[in-house]
Amino acid sequence: MTLPAHHSPPTLLRQLYDVAVQRALPAHNTAAWLPVPPAPGVGRTLVLGAGKAAGAMAQAVEALWPEHCRRHGVPGALLSGLVVTRYGHTPPRPSGVAQAIEVVEAAHPLPDAAGLAAAQRILGLTTGLSEHDVVLCLISGGGSALLTLPCEGLSLEDKQRINRQLLASGADITQMNTVRKHLSAIKGGRLAAACHPARVVTLAISDVPGDEPSVIASGPTVADASTCADALRILQQHKIDIPEAVRAALQSGQLETPKPGDARLQHAGQTSPVHLIATPQQSLEAAAEAARAMGLRAYILSDEIEGESREVGKVHAALARSAAAGRNAFEPPCVILSGGETTVTLRQREPGQAKGRGGRAGEFCLGLAQALQGHPRIWALAADTDGIDGVEDNAGALVHPDTLARAQAQGLRLTDHLARNDAYGYFAALGDLVVTGPTHTNVNDFRALLVL
Repeated sequence: MTLPAHHSPPTLLRQLYDVAVQRALPAHNTAAWLPVPPAPGVGRTLVLGAGKAAGAMAQAVEALWPEHCRRHGVPGALLSGLVVTRYGHTPPRPSGVAQAIEVVEAAHPLPDAAGLAAAQRILGLTTGLSEHDVVLCLISGGGSALLTLPCEGLSLEDKQRINRQLLASGADITQMNTVRKHLSAIKGGRLAAACHPARVVTLAISDVPGDEPSVIASGPTVADASTCADALRILQQHKIDIPEAVRAALQSGQLETPKPGDARLQHAGQTSPVHLIATPQQSLEAAAEAARAMGLRAYILSDEIEGESREVGKVHAALARSAAAGRNAFEPPCVILSGGETTVTLRQREPGQAKGRGGRAGEFCLGLAQALQGHPRIWALAADTDGIDGVEDNAGALVHPDTLARAQAQGLRLTDHLARNDAYGYFAALGDLVVTGPTHTNVNDFRALLVL
């Protein structure tokens, strides 16, 4: 198959990524899930939220709110609130839409004082709520770090250190958020408990394998089935130190989270609803549909793929090579799509070795390129749908058939970059970084392999 000029492999892959991101934008997915507002003078609607998409979610609610209220016969129902998002992730404010929800910014993936202050303010806004009030919670990936309020006995510095160790440990997102929930005064259902007796409605954008609401942003409004014992086991497994007073509190169950059936997480006898307004699977399906419209077959492996990024890259390479050789069910020309959340375990650097830069998507591409060995009919793109791979300014990277050859011509050794987790340096030198800027949504990893 020969692609049209405007559909060169890198352009086509970038178009599929853009389609996946567009499908997950709050502006397209919020209207159907807004709660019925209370009548003015009877109750109020308070908006609280956290995550990389929180600013865009707040703007979507503000734009839709006047018409939503008119449709429900309560024109003029007021809206107020506060959300916290990552630095640089507040989208430009659309003209003609009044701001009712304050948006503040804080650090991610390591929490900072701004995130602590935002969490304190958000929890403070829950004071004095009644059963006539509605709390609309806007939750998206990244909320765990952005909504940071350490439990008693834990300082912000402690939280930063623990988060840094968790991120470097290779722990998966469920494990990390189990720990975060139990070391928090606001996550793991505690925010919803603080809102009681108000009616709480959560709109969430999923960035986790399996779309489990209690894992997204560590589930601030969702009952938590994990336990203090689970958190302790994960800390021990990954050799992460915590203050002795906090360890004792975990051992005694003092830091237990609200569990399923907790009356504080219910309203009028019903569990507070959580609506997933965007998910990784929906974005992969949108990309698959776009690929088919271009004349390609499209196959979705899974939206729940986890594991070491470089190893997942090798597995994807094996599938693509097999497809190119006609040895599996993926018939070329085709696109192989996948999502989920892989992990990167940071390697110990040799003395004097430069610090590596990069994230999950870049490391996936290193593993993929190494395993493809310059296959002439396979291209790939891997990128994070929030536009940021790790803590760098790129979303991910591209792999071409000549990636290894061009790198070798520049004196770049892929194995050296893998050894120090330096995907950014490798692909930047080749001009193959995918740079989008913040996308204002987050449905996690997006991977597309084009087999011609």
